[in-house]
Amino acid sequence: MLPDPADDVAPTSPADVREDDGHGCTGFSDFSDFSDIDGFLRIPRLASIATGSDGQVVAAIQEADENGAKLISSLWELDPAGDQPARRLTFSTSGESAPVFAPDGSLLFSSARPDPEGGAEDDTSAIWRLPRTGEAQVVASAAAGLTLLAVADDGQMLAATSVLPGGTLQDDAERRTARKDAKQTTIWHTGMPIRQWDHEIGDQSRRLVLVSPDGDLTDLTPVVGTVTLYAASADLSPDASTVATSWTQRVRGGETRSSIALIDTATLRRTALLSADEEAQYSTPLFSRDGTRLAVIRSTASSPTDTSYSRLDIHPIGGGEPVTAQLGDLSIGDLAWTEDGSLLVAGDLHSSGAVLTINPSTGASRTVAADGVFSALAPAADGTLFALRNDVGTPSRPVRITADAAPRELPAPGAVGALPGTLEWVETDVDGITVGGWLCVPASASAAEPAPVMLWIHGGPHGSYNAWSWRWCPWLAVERGYAVLMPDPAMSTGYGDAGLNRGWPRLPDVVFRECETLFDAVLPRPELDATRTAMLGASFGGFMANWIAGHTGRFDAIVTHAGLWALDQQHRTTDAAASKMRVHRHEDELPDWYRAYSPHHALGSITTPMLVTHGNRDYRVPVSEALRLWWDLVSSWDGEPETMPHRFLQLTSENHWVLTPSNALAWNQAVLAFCDQHVLGAEPIPEVLPW
Repeated sequence: MLPDPADDVAPTSPADVREDDGHGCTGFSDFSDFSDIDGFLRIPRLASIATGSDGQVVAAIQEADENGAKLISSLWELDPAGDQPARRLTFSTSGESAPVFAPDGSLLFSSARPDPEGGAEDDTSAIWRLPRTGEAQVVASAAAGLTLLAVADDGQMLAATSVLPGGTLQDDAERRTARKDAKQTTIWHTGMPIRQWDHEIGDQSRRLVLVSPDGDLTDLTPVVGTVTLYAASADLSPDASTVATSWTQRVRGGETRSSIALIDTATLRRTALLSADEEAQYSTPLFSRDGTRLAVIRSTASSPTDTSYSRLDIHPIGGGEPVTAQLGDLSIGDLAWTEDGSLLVAGDLHSSGAVLTINPSTGASRTVAADGVFSALAPAADGTLFALRNDVGTPSRPVRITADAAPRELPAPGAVGALPGTLEWVETDVDGITVGGWLCVPASASAAEPAPVMLWIHGGPHGSYNAWSWRWCPWLAVERGYAVLMPDPAMSTGYGDAGLNRGWPRLPDVVFRECETLFDAVLPRPELDATRTAMLGASFGGFMANWIAGHTGRFDAIVTHAGLWALDQQHRTTDAAASKMRVHRHEDELPDWYRAYSPHHALGSITTPMLVTHGNRDYRVPVSEALRLWWDLVSSWDGEPETMPHRFLQLTSENHWVLTPSNALAWNQAVLAFCDQHVLGAEPIPEVLPW
């Protein structure tokens, strides 16, 4: 287990002191024991990074608490030169996150820590300020908490909060107390959507608020319903005069459309800048540093023949034609404007990633950094770019990127040392198309002792195996002796429009053909054992696992997490029902498609032992998919109950992912033990999990 930073520093919670008092320097060692899954899950995780006008660099770093019940974030100061160790700035049991520097050099952050002056609501996230020297204090709070979105040049802030439907910021606290005391949990729905990922929609009205430097709140959107801003992305102009926000409206057929609206912060007058229609919607508005331009992501509507494509448009605020960024095959991830007026774009590219700089006048692009997946772009005033970088073999690390040198890593907790195997890019030809993937092979594998092989298929389907994953880390399996192949087949990101649309609309036979062809291409290697194999996948990969189980018996074990099973059921019950039904129609309209591609139709052909895992709070792929799959597997088993090989790991408090470290520990142990049993012939997992 990694040393606790509290062993090396003197915490001053609940208030933090931001000055060099001799405490806070850390001596973390690199993690390398991948047999220690609990230790792996306790590796500090870099979550975000921010830069100040005086060259300061601060990162938010998450760590599991003592019991593994949750991840807690704290703020660390990094040496921008990369010479000195990181220094911890904040300490509390609630944690601190989302650091942003204010114009005066103070550090703003979010935290639900107790307010020593009693001004902030208990257990809700407030905006705090940590001055250059002195203690952190609450800037502003609200009954439902505040999420900081942007800071203007004069120190005014844009934040988001929520009120109960029909209420105001002024009466929200009282109304929440009354609702809680009455134990009322009803939600009155008047349309779609009603859920998103792991939370309900309709019991809150999300609001955008302007926060003065002194903490006064102004509701910029006092008359909105429960859908208008539920997923809104917004930004504040540098002069604090205008807010640009996505603006969602319901339309016929259970659909919604997201436009871009401008709100005058003085008058609250709202005007439409970009109106969504049947062909395109808009999101992620971001003002340039001089306030003259607005970057916006335009997404086309998906259909049975075309997936949704994203474009990055740059709109002159004063009027004029927009410029579309020339991104090539890059799929958009993160955006940031620089002081000199360029727009930085990070995203997936060819099973890796890159950062491009865009000329806002022409849309022309130039590569700033490549060979890694970059996020949390934080350009400094002097033109230096700070960001987080990761890849399949490296978790997110803070880096400094300059025009004349390769990215330099900054010292910070959370580094990983030697991996338990090798990482290699492999390719093959599938009908004239090059399909590649990452192959991880244990260091111990040889012709004399070849490694069993796992095939992992990623989710999305618009995704890529190009980055480090805390949820599905191949190195835990490699340490266990497995080789892992992670392909980027049809519909993967980072391969342009053609790559995204190949295999649309979510055709599992196309995806499996590409994955299986690559799998068969690497299996002849002497260090790999083609006679002992497993297949694993989550979300879309879980759908693939379910479909593959009914169409081949070549694998010794299949693990499916959050997988779709009965498409006629899932397409109507998912939180994304509108887009699913738009693309796939009703089953009576496309009976052949549903018959061929809904996994439940091939139940009778399943012979491979399956481990089903699913979170109860998953609204993207409702747990009803796992419940129906489990019933079908159990009720159709032609044998004594004790001989049935299938198993179901139900995660009652998790959503689409497994986020709690203690649950992730049990999940990883169960997955590996299940594969050990059916691939390696190990002892079965006991009736009561030992983890």
